[in-house]
Amino acid sequence: MDYETPQFFRVMQYAARADRDVVDMVSGNPDWDPPEGVRDGLRDYAEADADAFQYAPSRGLKGLREEIAARRGVDVSRVVVTNGAGEANHLAMTGGMDHFPGDEILLTDPVYPYYAGRASFLDAETTLVSVDEDGHLDPDAVRAAASEETSVVVVNSPNNPTGAVYGADAMAEFVAIAEEYDALLVSDEVYDHFDYAGRFTSALEQDSPNVVATNSFSKSMAITGFRVGYAVFPSPDGPAGDLVDRAGTRHMLTNVSGSRPAQYAVERALRTTSPEYYAKCRRRLERRIDTFCGALDAAGAEYNRPEGGFYVMARFPEFAGSFANVYELIDDAGVAGMPGEAFGESRSDWIRFALVTPRIEEAAERLAAFFE
Repeated sequence: MDYETPQFFRVMQYAARADRDVVDMVSGNPDWDPPEGVRDGLRDYAEADADAFQYAPSRGLKGLREEIAARRGVDVSRVVVTNGAGEANHLAMTGGMDHFPGDEILLTDPVYPYYAGRASFLDAETTLVSVDEDGHLDPDAVRAAASEETSVVVVNSPNNPTGAVYGADAMAEFVAIAEEYDALLVSDEVYDHFDYAGRFTSALEQDSPNVVATNSFSKSMAITGFRVGYAVFPSPDGPAGDLVDRAGTRHMLTNVSGSRPAQYAVERALRTTSPEYYAKCRRRLERRIDTFCGALDAAGAEYNRPEGGFYVMARFPEFAGSFANVYELIDDAGVAGMPGEAFGESRSDWIRFALVTPRIEEAAERLAAFFE
């Protein structure tokens, strides 16, 4: 699969050119409002003094980094605020390739295409480890694939696209594998607020020098356009202490700094948003999961009900997850999903649907009618 070409845009552009109404289930843009603290922060910022409109500290606003550190139970020196989780993952993977021996990156199959794209960009050897029938990555399979050549292992929980959530035991195993093979575990935890299984465990709970955890506020606060993410690196006093400084330098050379008003608004929202906001978002998505999975049952599809995140992968009888078939769904059913072949080999005959649209019931009815 060509991971150097942005696959999502191929489908989105095709849907945009369609001569009929299409329900977008491709992009992961939340369709609900952000916390009120985000809007309050922006309103206040508009009246700030002139110096507030200049560069932010390169590694992020102090108050925001302190809020992140407090929530993650780490020292603030380990936190770098980035332009979304994408940059955080890039900095982590690049740092892992530099610091640890080997030139191989282990990824999950199916894989979020941007991970594979970054591995290709870094000219790394890439090994894909297939998930099991339930969509989970088996630690034993990762251990069997790891070797002295492994430099970075990437896991994502809750997972995009499978919806798998890894608990304490699995995450401890992933960390142990990274330590055993002198590699870096990059744990992308961007969907941590969307855990329906009650099992999510951060890799940071292992307190290992072989772990970088990445995250962002794009999904949890419904602000994908703000591009505020972060990475938590190993302690600067430990054996992998150079990772945070290297990341800070690369971030500065590439961006100088992130958006100051966006960071300010996120900091305000962190301080003022109640847990009920996130709970309400989860309840909304659980209702959508029920509705959509019901339609998949009616269509005779095989699927894994997501334990977290907001994506469903499904396999329809005699309808492979190819770009051609996805285009057919757009043209004939008016529903746009992502072909499984864009995520790798193990689920190339599946299709991924994003549940971040208020038109879930309409999309479900269209799919059920198309496959009846």
